[in-house]
Amino acid sequence: MSTPSTSTPAAPTLTPSQARLAALNRLKAKNKLTSTSNATAGPSSRDSGGGVGHPYVHKASNLPSTARNMVQQQQQSKDEAQAPLRRDPGLGKYFEYDLSKLHNSRGGFLTEEDKEGDRIKSIVELAREKEREKRMIREGEEPAIIIDKSPRCVECNTLEINHQFLKVFDVTVCKNCEKKYPEKYSLLTKTECKEDYLLTDPELKDEDLLPHLLRPNPHASTYSNMMLFLRIQVEKVAWDKWGGPEGLDDEWKRREEFKKRKREEKFEQGLRDLRKRTRNNLYQRKQESEHIHQFEDADEIVDESGDRKVLQRCFGCGAEQEIEVL
Repeated sequence: MSTPSTSTPAAPTLTPSQARLAALNRLKAKNKLTSTSNATAGPSSRDSGGGVGHPYVHKASNLPSTARNMVQQQQQSKDEAQAPLRRDPGLGKYFEYDLSKLHNSRGGFLTEEDKEGDRIKSIVELAREKEREKRMIREGEEPAIIIDKSPRCVECNTLEINHQFLKVFDVTVCKNCEKKYPEKYSLLTKTECKEDYLLTDPELKDEDLLPHLLRPNPHASTYSNMMLFLRIQVEKVAWDKWGGPEGLDDEWKRREEFKKRKREEKFEQGLRDLRKRTRNNLYQRKQESEHIHQFEDADEIVDESGDRKVLQRCFGCGAEQEIEVL
């Protein structure tokens, strides 16, 4: 007779929500045990234990025991916050910059403050403007007027002369006489000196021979500064070079005739080249217009008398001819 086998019932499986609820109940029970043990032990046992409660519950406390320790801890945390960060060896070699001490140079880029109308000034233009302002300040400084020692105008004998002309051209003239006698004291550009007085670049660049005044170019600030010369000094150099105004007029006429002759020669050369090209084109067209027939047998014809003839046709132009076969 066999005895019936006894099997233990399988433990029921918990769903995730049930397992989470069971863990929460377990923690509540532990907290309840901890609170009852602290109440029975009293405050003396808690202080003597150094804040250690139930062995199953871990409570970390960072509160200082006294106010002095609190101040020290705050000072220590402040020093740690201000201390530089430790270099990370994993990042390799790098440089540390104090951004509070760096100067903002805008990285070489331009901002809205550097705009001039619709166009933005470049770094070179800004540097030229600063240098121009400094030079104008230096040139604009006028010395004091002393009646017995100060120079006077050569035209009207006044003391209020143009000191810029005195510094650059070594000419003592006032602004009124400068406007009154433009045939003497007007300023000429470099182009006018070259075209009207037939002077060369080396002569105009020689400051000992012809001093010049620099002014900003009115067309664009990126262009080179204008070189302005005093008319009376330019005329003196030109008269010495060409032998007076008559010699200058003769040289100017000679150069104009030379330019005219060069233009005529260039025109004649172009006309000859055109005729040559036209003649070559006519000859080529004439050669191409001559056609040579190239006949080929197209059909064979037999007349009433029994004679055989071959009809030939040009495959180029389509012309036909009959050839009698013997």
